[in-house]
Amino acid sequence: MRRVWPPAVLLVAAIGVWELVVRAAHVPDYLFPAPSTVASSLGSDAGLLASATLVTVREVLLGFLAAVVLALALAVLLHFSAALRRALLPILVLSQAVPTVVLAPVLAILLGYGIAPKLVVVAIVCFFPIVVNAVDGLRSTDAELVRMMRTLHGSRLAIFRRVELPGALPAIFSGARVAATYAAVGAVFGEWAGSSSGLGFVMLQAQPALATARIFAAVLILCAIALALYALVTLSERLLVPWERETAVHA
Repeated sequence: MRRVWPPAVLLVAAIGVWELVVRAAHVPDYLFPAPSTVASSLGSDAGLLASATLVTVREVLLGFLAAVVLALALAVLLHFSAALRRALLPILVLSQAVPTVVLAPVLAILLGYGIAPKLVVVAIVCFFPIVVNAVDGLRSTDAELVRMMRTLHGSRLAIFRRVELPGALPAIFSGARVAATYAAVGAVFGEWAGSSSGLGFVMLQAQPALATARIFAAVLILCAIALALYALVTLSERLLVPWERETAVHA
């Protein structure tokens, strides 16, 4: 039987190889820093990175929550109106062809250089996977359950509340998990377009100074933010959709 290595072991091995290769090849830190140099930057720049992280985390959380609320509201509207669904879904798909890196500077010009354009960028990045999965989840409701509710004289609202929405929750959380991995990237794009704080701003400031280790440290923190938000969404799903986990266990 082939042995499967735990992800943590593989990660440690990859970091070890990275360290050895950089040290053996005498690669300058400003070109490609070793993991030990990145760790040293996390310590020496702790104050700067901590304050920037708080700014970026606030942008990520608020933008993500705004995307969830707006996406669910639109998904419900599209579910109840076939005409609206046929009209808006193609527009939503086309909207994904607009690069976020182009949209962010435009939003900064329109909304200023405060937190507002960053929240809009994060919400835009997270919006599409949530709304698409929510619409698919609502439309994939078990037809037998709907017929049963109708035989019991259930209203359209009762069918939605008791059958369609609970059945769509796994799909909604699936979209939210995908969006959670994009949220930090959206915040950085927004900060690059115009900001005086945040991890994206720290990375911009470090680039001309050739402080590459600081850039890697900021990227590492962004990865941690994405993982934490993903874990938070997963935990919320386990609490709100317990029957899905039970189904997976018995499958």
